Amino acid sequence: MSENKFKVVKTDDEWQKELTPEQFAVARLKGTERAFTGKLYKEKRSGTYNCICCNTPLFKSDTKFESGSGWPSFWDPVSPEAVVTETDTSFGMARTEVMCAACGAHLGHVFPDGPRQTTGLRYCINSVSMDFTPEE
Repeated sequence: MSENKFKVVKTDDEWQKELTPEQFAVARLKGTERAFTGKLYKEKRSGTYNCICCNTPLFKSDTKFESGSGWPSFWDPVSPEAVVTETDTSFGMARTEVMCAACGAHLGHVFPDGPRQTTGLRYCINSVSMDFTPEE
């Protein structure tokens, strides 16, 4: 997906001024954080997970589950319009990349091995690509 299709568009220099080096590397350069190290991996409170770049709500805590993957996992975004996907063929494999629909931030990948009693999907998302707002 081309960057000009997103509502929030900034230059790399603008993003680098707003994000930490790790946030920029993951969210803007499609990197990943190491498994089991993310600040939101063990988050258990009720609330909303928002895009680190543009604060768009992405996932709710009631769709989060422990997948054993080492990254926060969700079975559904807050709405179908919250995220977009495209095929990622990096590292010699085909995966489905998940991005923020508003700004194109790389969030992670989605896999078809989530809880069967829900959507059956596992949105495997980098903690560094999100911020968490607890419910009051």
